[in-house]
Amino acid sequence: MSALLATRRLVVTGLIFGLASLPSSLAATPIMHRIVIAKMAFGDSPPNIRAGDTIEWVNEDLFLHSVTAADKSFDIDIQPNKSARFVVRAAGIIRYSCKYHPGMQAQLIVGDSRQ
Repeated sequence: MSALLATRRLVVTGLIFGLASLPSSLAATPIMHRIVIAKMAFGDSPPNIRAGDTIEWVNEDLFLHSVTAADKSFDIDIQPNKSARFVVRAAGIIRYSCKYHPGMQAQLIVGDSRQ
């Protein structure tokens, strides 16, 4: 079921039962997700990532790392004790790694937008 159809059903159900509809500001609010890089590894990928959300990688290691998409759609260097953000634009699986430490690999599973 699409998010739009689910939202319409929620509003109709709310009207039937006399409930107030949700404010429009809550319907499509993007979320920021945080992934910590520590001990030469990417932290777990957050669940429920949607297109339009922001991913923030925080490098807690003593080394320079990168977040480099396998499809080359992004390549971000992150200095030690710094962070970087990326807005996810499309649904799908995004595989990424550190170009400086090829054993560091992870993926994001991105669903459709929150709209």
